[in-house]
Amino acid sequence: MEAVIDQLSDYELERGKPMPTTVHAAIQTNIAAELKVRYRKQYRVLTEITLATQPKDSVPDVALYPYFQLDYQHDTASRTDAPLVAVEIISPSQSLSQMIEKAGRYFAFGVTSCWIVIPDMKAIAVYSSPTSYQFFMGNDVVKDSNVPVELPLDVVFD
Repeated sequence: MEAVIDQLSDYELERGKPMPTTVHAAIQTNIAAELKVRYRKQYRVLTEITLATQPKDSVPDVALYPYFQLDYQHDTASRTDAPLVAVEIISPSQSLSQMIEKAGRYFAFGVTSCWIVIPDMKAIAVYSSPTSYQFFMGNDVVKDSNVPVELPLDVVFD
């Protein structure tokens, strides 16, 4: 195990997840940008924010909070309040099982929904609980049953 730790980048060690690829970065940008444009007054969209989950901190690719004003005088690096939605994009070195386990941590923390994005399939599984999900692919529009958000897949995978 020691050899694997030596091979991890500072990014991976700090965040506990793989370095994003070009596809991962593009999908993350597309999701965050579209949510921001479509729901700018209803939700605050945050990328790569640290959440104080247990047993260790987690950093979702995108987090969606109820809209709040930013406090530029008192910034924080870690949030103790759960987002409504946590979005995770599977990297080539991650498994779906790992993402489902991570979703369980998010639900234990208090998220309402967890989206697991599967780039190879151009699909998103939207978990409304640790054991219940809807699967969206092709020309579908992602519709979150817990949070009034819709997002066409064609803009996610553009």
